[in-house]
Amino acid sequence: MSKIKFGVFPAEHQRAKRKDMVFAPNPLSLSVPEPAFESWLRDSGYLEILDQRTTDLHRISTTARPSNSAAPSTTTATSLPPKRVSFVSRLFSRIWTLLSLLTFNPFSKLATDDFAGDTPPWTLAFFGSSESYSFPSSPSQARLRVHENVKRFARNYASLFVLFFACSLYQLPIALSGLISCLALWDVFKFSGDQWGLDRYPIIRQTLVRIAQCVTAVILLISNVQLAVFCALGVSFAVMILHASFRKLTPAKQPAVRGGYRRTARR
Repeated sequence: MSKIKFGVFPAEHQRAKRKDMVFAPNPLSLSVPEPAFESWLRDSGYLEILDQRTTDLHRISTTARPSNSAAPSTTTATSLPPKRVSFVSRLFSRIWTLLSLLTFNPFSKLATDDFAGDTPPWTLAFFGSSESYSFPSSPSQARLRVHENVKRFARNYASLFVLFFACSLYQLPIALSGLISCLALWDVFKFSGDQWGLDRYPIIRQTLVRIAQCVTAVILLISNVQLAVFCALGVSFAVMILHASFRKLTPAKQPAVRGGYRRTARR
């Protein structure tokens, strides 16, 4: 019989004990929801740091790639020049990044509270300087920028849609006249209802409302107002996607420092 010293276990017994070890759940462990975690990153400025770090890493990788690929290119005479290979790969990478903008929903993280605040300044915050723009280095960076910039500049993009819709109506006078006719029709209906006291006759009032709705739909279809809406939506969506993907992330608000002062955000 093999003797076992006190406090010493054989290897088989130790492995069996390790298999039987089960860690109990820790009630003090913290599980942070993803929206709250992204909000903390946004307020702390880490989203901007992540965006800038991704751009810097891509710049370093692109500058180091031609020097690394120069050695194997000299071995074969039929291989393409390194500069041409780098240009083609960079071109396809950028095309794929632009196409990836159509593969996700830019409004997935947009909330109604994003329209409740003040409109960001157009010159400093929305447009910024020439250094505020850069081509996204990857589809993930483009997705991060689009989701964050759509939340930040939601009121600006809504104002641009109104502007593009007004421009499309100016280019389509028939649509503008049809829209004005519909507004005039409902004003006349409201004025006539107050004069005739249609509130006392709900059935007649409901019938007239349905007739006015049908007439409005016919006027809108004949005057091609839907074409103006479609043009405004298409142009505003394209402008929003391109601006949100090329616009670098900047700190939304700076953390407070000692003395109660805040640093001004650089846009």
